[in-house]
Amino acid sequence: MLWVLLAIKGAPSRPSGTWLGAFTLFAYAFAFSYAYLNLETGTGALLLFGAVQLTMLGYGYCKGERMQGVAIAGLLLAIGGLVALLLPGTSAPALGSAGIMLLSGVAWAGYSLIGKQSNDPLASTTGNFLRAVPMMFLASIPFVNDFSIDLLGALCAIASGTIASGVGYAIWYAAIRSLSSFRAATIQLSVPVLASLAGVLILGEHLTVRLALTSLAVLGGIGLVLSDKRLANATN
Repeated sequence: MLWVLLAIKGAPSRPSGTWLGAFTLFAYAFAFSYAYLNLETGTGALLLFGAVQLTMLGYGYCKGERMQGVAIAGLLLAIGGLVALLLPGTSAPALGSAGIMLLSGVAWAGYSLIGKQSNDPLASTTGNFLRAVPMMFLASIPFVNDFSIDLLGALCAIASGTIASGVGYAIWYAAIRSLSSFRAATIQLSVPVLASLAGVLILGEHLTVRLALTSLAVLGGIGLVLSDKRLANATN
């Protein structure tokens, strides 16, 4: 899919990216998949987004970004809403799997921060994916005896990889260039909320009071962070 989009875009766009970007992409995807073998969905999401937040906020702080007043309140509101959405029903995770998921979050934060330096998001994403393929292949060799493929699973994997991941990551690379690290970190808290709301709209899942209130808290908190004009100018 990325090749097709790059071809449509035409010259001078060619796959670019970096080996560091490819490695962080591979590390995120592999660690994420492996950790979820022994983690509940909510627990894994909390660990993942917690690691992403700490890494990106720490990077932003080291680069001189600061939150004050309304932005701090917004971040705390968004984090509180996310915890309230995901925490009920979760159990204490296995230490090893929890550590792997935390590494996955750090890797995704690194991949996102690398994207801030991209001059061509589509070409960078294409190059990163191409470089990550042999890494994923080598990492999968120890599990070859456990492979099993069915048509539906293969189609879902292709759709997820080409559309949700490939195109989605290119869009993220395009967006993050104009965002401060603090803003980029906070915006990502919306992902579990949007996924839950999509389940209501597409899959017919129930819209509970808890989902409605926590969604408002997360999205409202993000809105408060985005309203801080001082963060709008910190895009390095």
